[in-house]
Amino acid sequence: MRARSLSLAALAAFAVMTLVPGPASGQLPRVRVSTSLGDIVVTVDTVHAPVTSTNFLGYVDAGMYANGRFHRTVTPQNQPDNLVKIEVIQGGRDSADAGERAPIPLERTSVTKLKHLNGTVSMARGGPDTATSDFFICIGDQPALDFGGKRNPDGQGFAAFGTVTSGMDVVRRIQQSPAQGQTLTPAIVILSIKRVR
Repeated sequence: MRARSLSLAALAAFAVMTLVPGPASGQLPRVRVSTSLGDIVVTVDTVHAPVTSTNFLGYVDAGMYANGRFHRTVTPQNQPDNLVKIEVIQGGRDSADAGERAPIPLERTSVTKLKHLNGTVSMARGGPDTATSDFFICIGDQPALDFGGKRNPDGQGFAAFGTVTSGMDVVRRIQQSPAQGQTLTPAIVILSIKRVR
């Protein structure tokens, strides 16, 4: 009888570990992105995207997003040369500040299993392994930004690492702000990005 109850307990523990691969979203770090148009709260997925999350939180903890800006808005109307349309806003540090860190390896969505869904936060990049501090937020589902997606010719996608948990109304206001092409005019000021948990 005792051996059977131990094996059932072991089986239950294994099931819990298998079904819950890491902390629940309530235990993941959260940050508040305070902008001139309002606040956006982001849950950072340190479990599935540890390299990208550590990089982003390093900039956050050093206060390096203070006086940053959302500088880019991508809408269906302002990307006439792209066959694959996306909708995002992009922001980052004040480019005049020193302290940019070395680029990080690209955590592909084929490995992390994260997807570019409505409210997903992801790292901006040129080529693979070039992301530093700029990030973007998806408006609507954007599968073209996942690994194998067609937005970039290299097909490597972008490194999703977080989710907006409140403030998508602010994200949409930023996206709809005045712009020249994809450049927000003026840029929307990031007052700070700070941990709230």
